[in-house]
Amino acid sequence: MPKGCCVIKGKMMINCAVIVPVYNHHHKLAELLSLLREKKLPVVVVDDGSDAASAEQVKCICDGHEGVSLFAYQPNQGKGAAVLKGMEIARDAGYSHVIQIDADLQHDVADMDRFIAQAEKNPKACICGVPQYDESVDKGRYYARYITHVWVWIHTWSKDIKDSMCGFRCYPLVGVMPLVEKNKIGKRMNFDTDIIVKMHWQGIRIINLPTHVVYHDDVPSNFRMFKDNVAISWTHTKLFFGMLIRSP
Repeated sequence: MPKGCCVIKGKMMINCAVIVPVYNHHHKLAELLSLLREKKLPVVVVDDGSDAASAEQVKCICDGHEGVSLFAYQPNQGKGAAVLKGMEIARDAGYSHVIQIDADLQHDVADMDRFIAQAEKNPKACICGVPQYDESVDKGRYYARYITHVWVWIHTWSKDIKDSMCGFRCYPLVGVMPLVEKNKIGKRMNFDTDIIVKMHWQGIRIINLPTHVVYHDDVPSNFRMFKDNVAISWTHTKLFFGMLIRSP
């Protein structure tokens, strides 16, 4: 039995924590934590090396919300590094699953109940959000995602992963932690794609769950156009050769 799980009348009851990676994104954090409080789940905010002013804001916001733990470090290491640290903290605390959600309130917290319900039915699967955009989405970013979609279908020889870039997911730690301990996973904006493809290779089932996503004009993006695109391209290159090794 995975640590942190129990079975009641044949149904797996998961023990879940929420991970919120933060890097200079304090703007919507208080609102997000207020919404998460209604879910009555423990929250781990991981401050990934925010600058001094933002780090102070993040600390004050977290201190004002019950059930929220803050882990902060310097210097900035990347979104993936923050999520991996949150997974490690949750695993060590005995949780069976973690829900990853962005700090900028892109994701619909109301959908979290649907993620948990799917995880309870499929405790060994990764529940992966598939963005349903409104008019706030940047059309360039929207169509550019399809380049990654096609590459991921090539890497996995399937369309099992509908969207590899969404940061709203529920991970089963019993399957994911051995994977991340044995494999090098991208630690910046390449993280979401890298880990989901390697989970698929590992045989972890991916369940795609449509979820509403909205972009806020008053929240700056942490995406570094040149460096992150280079990192993502290099990740696809490595995954492609990994696919060739695994191909029939």
